[in-house]
Amino acid sequence: MSSRREFMKQGGVLGLAGLVGSNLTASAQESKTVNNNNTSKWADGSRLVVSVSMQFEAGGQPDNAESPFPQNMQKGFIDLPGATWFQYGYKEGIPRMLDNWDKLGIKVTSHMVGSAVLKNPALAKEIVERGHEAAAHGMNWATEYTMPYEQEKQFIKDGADAIKKVTGFTPIGYNANWLRRGENTLKILQELGFVYHIDDLSRDEPFIIPVNQKDFVVVPYTIRNNDIVLIEGKNFSTDQFLNQVKMDFDQLYAEAEFKRRQMSISFHDRIGGTPQMVKATTELIKYIQQHKEVSFKRKDEIAGMAIADKTTIRER
Repeated sequence: MSSRREFMKQGGVLGLAGLVGSNLTASAQESKTVNNNNTSKWADGSRLVVSVSMQFEAGGQPDNAESPFPQNMQKGFIDLPGATWFQYGYKEGIPRMLDNWDKLGIKVTSHMVGSAVLKNPALAKEIVERGHEAAAHGMNWATEYTMPYEQEKQFIKDGADAIKKVTGFTPIGYNANWLRRGENTLKILQELGFVYHIDDLSRDEPFIIPVNQKDFVVVPYTIRNNDIVLIEGKNFSTDQFLNQVKMDFDQLYAEAEFKRRQMSISFHDRIGGTPQMVKATTELIKYIQQHKEVSFKRKDEIAGMAIADKTTIRER
């Protein structure tokens, strides 16, 4: 598929909605595995698995959300230029990234804010129809960890329901705003049928934890290979970003000869979808693809492999 416009004309491309979610939920309940840290290869023979995230947040942000502009708006006024920075994410950023994923031949996980999905339903649906995973990312940018149990449960459910309604895909993965989940978040996710979350930076491979006396998968996220942290937060150039992520890959690839390794890379709609970042991303992915036994997987696929593999690390 050469371009997004051609895709829109053709239509009818089948996504993977629902199928993965139902299968993984069943596997999570049936899994009775043990820990074995001596295994390096993944079950499918991969030496290293790379997981790419594409955050779909633009359109769901509150008024005067943090942007590259000085945070000095006077009370009672709206930062109109700042709003256009976010609009870039769904007008240009995600469409450009979608075309690039097709050219590179990889599938990603898109963490979708519910209100952003409702504002741009055609784009959210297109992401799924082009073979990418839709994961939940809350209903909006509210501070989740301060919410009482029932309020947080409704907040998470509303965001997931918005994704399901628009795309037909049942999300089984979750990402809290800035990873800041609360004490009840994992219990709620298990109750709602989620299979994994990503709000954990503690390992470079997936692992299983008990939640409500059932298996729940952690598919680790990243802030070290993350455009909002490096490009927006630290003003890295694309060269710096590219070099840092390449070095991260080189080290993990070397370690993967003896230990199971997962590499995560994260892009945000209004940042990772800019022309220079897409150009840098192309160079990065092609570099990674030159290495043997490296596979790119959606996070629901990684969670499924973790559940099915008896050598997956378990934490109690």
